[in-house]
Amino acid sequence: MKPYVKSNKTDTVDAAAIAEAVTRPAMRFVEVRTPEQVDLQALHRIRDRLVGQRTALMNQARAFCLEDGLAMRVGSGGFYADIRQHLANAENDLTPAMRSLLEDLLDDIAYIEGRIKAVNGKVESYASQHEAVSRLVTIPGIGALGATAIVAAAGDGRQFRKARDLAPWLGLVPAEHSTGGKHTLLGISRRGNRTVRLIIHGARSCFLHLNRANHALGGWLSAPEARTHRNKAVVALANKLARIVWAVLTRPGTVYLPSKGTALS
Repeated sequence: MKPYVKSNKTDTVDAAAIAEAVTRPAMRFVEVRTPEQVDLQALHRIRDRLVGQRTALMNQARAFCLEDGLAMRVGSGGFYADIRQHLANAENDLTPAMRSLLEDLLDDIAYIEGRIKAVNGKVESYASQHEAVSRLVTIPGIGALGATAIVAAAGDGRQFRKARDLAPWLGLVPAEHSTGGKHTLLGISRRGNRTVRLIIHGARSCFLHLNRANHALGGWLSAPEARTHRNKAVVALANKLARIVWAVLTRPGTVYLPSKGTALS
């Protein structure tokens, strides 16, 4: 709409710009979400907030320990193991007051962990009852969390004319800066819903754990991995999975068949 805003921004000018934009044949429109999609997206937003709060508390505890020269390993597993070891060691420089504060932080983290577990349970319950989500989880690299995020954001996927339109919407294609006939491809654009881009982590899991000998995607995985960096190959696979997602979403009753590598009913 912004290109059609004339002069200063006012409510009247904005209304005129909207009226002008909707008449353009190439204009792209956002689908109206159903109440079910709104509720599901709200559930994901709550989960994202809780995960962020858990990370913030862990980082705060790390910083407090570093003040006394006590470092911790990267990752949640290393954090839990190291902080318990520091608290159990009576000979380090932690004061009684700081030990009490760290225990309180661990209690806060445990409470948030319980909230995250409860939200994950709601997501998995929805995934088991929703027909489209249950079909999406048949795709390798797509779990209950990613499938519900896709349905919440994209609905039935019919707003996209073809499978190739879904991947740019998710930010799974290179950004482009071209001028004077010279085309320059940059990194992925990272557009769209951050939660839906969990598909990239699913693709990374496929590279590590998918049985390439028995799965139709096995041969495809080896080709980009041989000619480019692993991270680029992961994004390429995520792009391919996004197109498979579109095929499953837009064809009711369709599931992914690993033996053929295509979505068939």
